[in-house]
Amino acid sequence: MAVLAAAQLLDELMGRHRNIAPNENFRSTDWEDPEYCKFFMVKFCPHDLFVNTRADLGPCSKTHDEEARKLFQEAKKAHFRKIQYQEDFIRFCTSMLTEVERKIVKGKQRLALSGKSVLASTNPQQAEKNQEKIDILNERINDLEREAEEAGTDGNVEQAQGLMKLCDQLKEEREALRKSEIGQLNLTAQLAVEQEKQMEVCEVCGAFLIVGDAQQRIDDHLMGKQHMGYMRLKKAVEEITAIIMESKEPRKFVREKDGDRMRRRERDVERTRDKERERSRSGQREIKNRDEERERDHERGRDFETRDTKHRERDRDHERRHRSDREDRHRHHHHHHHSHRHRR
Repeated sequence: MAVLAAAQLLDELMGRHRNIAPNENFRSTDWEDPEYCKFFMVKFCPHDLFVNTRADLGPCSKTHDEEARKLFQEAKKAHFRKIQYQEDFIRFCTSMLTEVERKIVKGKQRLALSGKSVLASTNPQQAEKNQEKIDILNERINDLEREAEEAGTDGNVEQAQGLMKLCDQLKEEREALRKSEIGQLNLTAQLAVEQEKQMEVCEVCGAFLIVGDAQQRIDDHLMGKQHMGYMRLKKAVEEITAIIMESKEPRKFVREKDGDRMRRRERDVERTRDKERERSRSGQREIKNRDEERERDHERGRDFETRDTKHRERDRDHERRHRSDREDRHRHHHHHHHSHRHRR
């Protein structure tokens, strides 16, 4: 574990290629390579915040590389994978903050139920340290039992026995801590009743604090690894969220601009369709009007033809009557002339 931590520290300071000869070829750094810790590149790796505390996440399985981080920081803000890494960082940190929020709520409920907390009757820092040790031992015991079971299943009997022996030793250590804590509680119970110290829960990390405690102890708590770690988580989530919003804003503007352009295009198409429909209706009305005008012209033509026919017939009648009168006058003149000659 110590060797791995030292190697990782050297990698961060000197780069992963520190042991490669000058004439030896090596693969260039690509920050998108999954071997690199995305959280380390975005801001910091949460695994480094709570080492050797109750919130310890254990060592990070990814590589922390300064060159990869530099390349990541130099990449474009709107780079899809970069935003994805930042969002993953926020999700992970938020889950840790949600967990500590639950711890704070539980702590407050515990104080509310017990009135003056049992922790007030003893040294709260010592009690918390004992509880931290017991929790760590519980985790180790569970891990060892699981490893022993796997070794037994694989047929490694000696390894399984060795693991169970170590597990028994840790159980004895845990029992001794519990007895020590109970003894300390019994010894200081009367003192606690006399002092009647009131407890409160830290709103940042969920630790139990004595109200009105000595300033030195308050300062020690505020500068402690857990308290500082959760403060960094909260601040980092706010900062990275702002960066993501800023990165996505241009794309949002482009989307809105595209949306406006699309809506304008749809309105133009609709207006064109309306004009075409109006032109079509106007054309139909014009055709109808022309047909009606033609029909009226036809009717007028028929009326004119009828009137013309009547005029012609009237003229013919008038001509016939005029000719008949002329013939009658001629006959009358001829008869008169003939009679006159006959008398002579």
